[in-house]
Amino acid sequence: MFTSLLIYAFVSSFTPGPNNIMALVFANTYGFKRTIRFCFGVSVGFFILLLLSSFFNVLLHNFIPKIETFMAIIGAAYLLYLAFIIVKSTGIKEDASGGKYNGFIAGTLLQFVNPKGILYAVTAIGTFVLPYYSTYTALFLFSILLAFIGLLSSMSWSLFGSLFKKVITRYELQFNVIMALLLVYSAITILV
Repeated sequence: MFTSLLIYAFVSSFTPGPNNIMALVFANTYGFKRTIRFCFGVSVGFFILLLLSSFFNVLLHNFIPKIETFMAIIGAAYLLYLAFIIVKSTGIKEDASGGKYNGFIAGTLLQFVNPKGILYAVTAIGTFVLPYYSTYTALFLFSILLAFIGLLSSMSWSLFGSLFKKVITRYELQFNVIMALLLVYSAITILV
């Protein structure tokens, strides 16, 4: 069970999604150091989401069919908004704005409208944890582990964005379009 959970966690966390794409774009635009706060926000928000999923999994299981369509529409709309922000981004010149979306609070709040994160939390906890562990301590520790894996993922994508800054900057428009299209694809897969 634990090995399966780790495989699922790493594959789900390191594949492209809103957290990783935004971390990469922010690191490319604002630098790795200024993106760390976003990554920590993602991790804290995801940890809270995992705790909520742990403690309310049964309630969520009964309630999700009722809110699934609503959450899908909200999540897809937010991903399309992020795609729009990325496409119109002008890279380094935007640095003077302070990167209002590149912060701890934005990273934390992103988790509550991130369909990939919500489904990941519900699936990981419901499939790999709750059938085997039910103590509050175990749920808390698994939430920390999964949030830490998420932090590693967003930090890795941020590092990639900052290391390849010259290449990404040279092909900025193409890069932004590809990142935006990945978010649009994510939005479409949520709705279909």
